[in-house]
Amino acid sequence: MNLGQVYQYCLQKPQTEETFPFDQDTLVFKVCGKMFALLPLEKWEAGEGSISLKCDPKYALELREEYDSIKGAYHMNKTHWNTIYLSKNEITYALLCDLIDQSYSLVVSKLTKKQQSQLNINNN
Repeated sequence: MNLGQVYQYCLQKPQTEETFPFDQDTLVFKVCGKMFALLPLEKWEAGEGSISLKCDPKYALELREEYDSIKGAYHMNKTHWNTIYLSKNEITYALLCDLIDQSYSLVVSKLTKKQQSQLNINNN
C-alpha cells in the first residue's frame, strides 16, 4: 500500500478534513474537528510509512500483542492510540482499512448527537 491509497481512504470518510495542526510534516485527518488519523509524511517519503489511529483500549492491546508492527502511538495517549508501521508489510490493506474505519467510528461516537445526525444526513 502507498500513501496515496491511505490518503484517499481516509479522505473519503464523511465530513473528513485534512489538516496540519502540529507541523508541516504531520498530516492529520479529522471528522468534525476531532482527530482520527495522523500520518508523518517525512517517514512515508523515507519508505517508513506509518499511521496513528484511535483504537478501543482492549483491542489496542490485543493488536500490539499480535503484530510486531503495531505499537502504542508516539506522543499520544497509548491507551487509546496505536501507531501502525507499514514498512514491514505485516499489516494487510484490508486490516488497515478496518482499523481506519474503527478509528473514525470511535471518534464519531464521541461527537454530539447533532453532529452525528449531520453526518448521517450527508451519508444518505
